[in-house]
Amino acid sequence: MNKILKTRLKLRHELEAPPLLRKFGSGWISGVLGFVLGSAALLLMIAMRAPGAFSVPQIQSLHQNHWFRLALLFILLVAFVFSLLSLILRQKKTLGTFGLAITLLAALIGGTNPGPLVKDMSPLYFGLDFFVLNVLFTGFLFVPLERIFPQNDQSLFRMDWREDLFYYLVSSMLVQILTFLTFLPANTLKATLPLVDVRAWVGALPFLVQFVAIMFLTDLVQYWVHRCFHQFPMLWRFHAVHHSAQKMDWIAGARMHFIEILALRSTTVIPMFVLGFHEAAINTYVLTVYLYSTFIHANVNWRFPLVERFVVTPRYHHWHHGIEQAAFDVNFAIHFPIFDKLFGTYFLPGERWPAGYGVQGHPVPRGYMKQLKYPFQKAES
Repeated sequence: MNKILKTRLKLRHELEAPPLLRKFGSGWISGVLGFVLGSAALLLMIAMRAPGAFSVPQIQSLHQNHWFRLALLFILLVAFVFSLLSLILRQKKTLGTFGLAITLLAALIGGTNPGPLVKDMSPLYFGLDFFVLNVLFTGFLFVPLERIFPQNDQSLFRMDWREDLFYYLVSSMLVQILTFLTFLPANTLKATLPLVDVRAWVGALPFLVQFVAIMFLTDLVQYWVHRCFHQFPMLWRFHAVHHSAQKMDWIAGARMHFIEILALRSTTVIPMFVLGFHEAAINTYVLTVYLYSTFIHANVNWRFPLVERFVVTPRYHHWHHGIEQAAFDVNFAIHFPIFDKLFGTYFLPGERWPAGYGVQGHPVPRGYMKQLKYPFQKAES
């Protein structure tokens, strides 16, 4: 047990190495890439071997696709090459060794034909492949942007990165349960309300009109739900978990309490389903808001001076997370600042950014399980 703990600590210390030990040519970058890609390949192989337990149906249908398998083979080869390069370049061999071992294990599990080995014993599944593809897609999209255009000088593996990654994992693994509970209120209302003519009219609108309408309607609902989470002490204890992040980057937005995720998603999807928007417009919006939410939390210094008063930008949302007194209870909108302007919560001072982030005066604990229990514990007087 002690050996396992020591090994984990060595890996963590290497990932969180100081800047001098992370410079180009030190083997750190290749080691991180080898470890990340090798881990991704391993988890994808597990999902392919036990798809009934670990694969989302939409992704499961791709497992036998030629291009999907070719991409997985490419990930394995790149992970192997980067891990080997790290072993050659880096004085400490931890990253390269881990990357190489995980990559070889993934290849061993996958074999020559990584088809299902475990029967589907239950209608329940965990989105392990959903988690991997989410992290790979958003990570490789936003991490380079944060390295090239950083607003704050912070490490990729900054404080609490493991905690936020675990939030990402939980929300991805429980995607089936979250989806069912999220859509339950909207589907119930849809079956109850006699809006057949309204739905027919809405569904016949041009795609772009439907997409923009969804953005406005969901943002209006989310504005008030978001504001309630700030203004009611019982709800704030859930939302304080999200605001406890002291660093803003592409993964910080994943830090949300399970109850808040359910409350927020189940209310914002109501207009989409009840009013009868077309499935294509809804799916496009879901993908857009997923990327958009990641973007406005990202550690990028882009200001967009011509559009930031009309569309939410990273600086606008960073002020919502700002630690200054003036930043408290402002900028609740996720897409359009017009709602904050209409309801008196707009705040965007000059060209400044917040001096810091987090929650002052609220002892939100560190660690996923402690934060999960935090809202249910008796508040300190």
